[in-house]
Formats: sequence, C-alpha cells, structure tokens
Amino acid sequence: MSTDLHPSIVALVSLAANIAANHPKQGLCQVERLKGYGVSREQIDTVIEIARHIRDEAAQTLDARFDEACAAHFPRAAVKLAGIAVAESGACCTPTPSGKSCC
Repeated sequence: MSTDLHPSIVALVSLAANIAANHPKQGLCQVERLKGYGVSREQIDTVIEIARHIRDEAAQTLDARFDEACAAHFPRAAVKLAGIAVAESGACCTPTPSGKSCC
C-alpha cells in the first residue's frame, strides 16, 4: 500500500496552507499546477474560500485574546481598542460565508 499523496492533493494542501499562513506568494504557483492536473475551478475556489475563512477566524481569535489581555491593564476596558469590534466565536469551526464547512 502506497502512502504517497496524489500531486493534486499536495497542491491543494499547499495552496490552502499558503493562503492560511499569509505567505507572500499566496500559493499562486499551485493554481497553475492544479489547472494542469484537471482540478476544477469550483474545487480550487472552495479550497481558497476555506483557507481564507480559517485565516480570518484565527486572526479574529488572536485579536479578541489580545483585546482581553490589553484590557486587563486598563481600568475602563469595556471599550474595544481603537473602537474596532472583534467578532468572537466560541465554536471550534464556523461555516464559510457561502456555508461551506472548514472542518
């Protein structure tokens, strides 16, 4: 039994990781590979949407934790930092804007 992944799966994982990690190259070279492997535009779009959702969810969680920690240093901390609200979610995984699951 082979444990090697098909190159299209590796390219999809790489694309998602690059996007979620905010890599400067954003995985654009993977898109060309995926097209060459015959992966549909819809499948690539789904991977991009999920990766961006995970990236954005992680950033919001980090921002909320930072706001909480920073607020502990100030007595009137009910006001969000710089007046910017941070969406908080207690769920492990929330759906993407189009309703796709990231889990």
